[in-house]
Amino acid sequence: MNYYGLDWLIIILTFIITLGAQAYINSTYRRMKNVKSKCGMVGADVARKILDSNGLENVKVVETGGVLSDHYDPRAKVVRLSPDVYAKSSIASISVAAHECGHAIQDKNNYAFLRIRNSIIPLVNFASSAGYVAIVVGLFTSALGLLWLGILLEIVILAFQVITLPVEFNASSRALKQLEELKILDVNEKSKGRKMLKAAALTYVAAVATAVLEIFRLIMIANARNDD
Repeated sequence: MNYYGLDWLIIILTFIITLGAQAYINSTYRRMKNVKSKCGMVGADVARKILDSNGLENVKVVETGGVLSDHYDPRAKVVRLSPDVYAKSSIASISVAAHECGHAIQDKNNYAFLRIRNSIIPLVNFASSAGYVAIVVGLFTSALGLLWLGILLEIVILAFQVITLPVEFNASSRALKQLEELKILDVNEKSKGRKMLKAAALTYVAAVATAVLEIFRLIMIANARNDD
């Protein structure tokens, strides 16, 4: 396969991986948000119960806009839940709320990968913007030094995404443990919750895969330009 054929293959693979992962999480979320939980608790109640049970009474639970925009803010000590998760009693809502509480528990326990991830966020933010500029300018001006700088900054972003994987998988593991110990979900419901959390984790795996492919593609371009 020649250079251009491989280049297009990588572009197509990246598109398929990204689209496939997003379609899977959306499909799983739609199914699970229509499955009502037997406990009758909404996501906000579940989050509050898990936090209080782990000595995190100081962490607030608030509603935020968007769909699947749920996250834990370690600086403000706030679990932010999207409207569907915050106010509804479904397997999806409970699972997502518990997952975000898993991050709060990680924060309390000084989970190593979470600390590392949070510490390099400023560098990653710089790499995200500067790397894009360096790559674009490098490609259009044939400045190989800038192109390689951009690739290096993309590798920094990849490192961040790799570190994110254990953070997310560990948060899901903690969430499932809490849901079982606090008897929020029964055995059958827990298996459905696990499916929901696995689907969400797949998006992070897909992000790593596409980042690797894109870096490989950029290295190919840089080497091709160097040969010219």
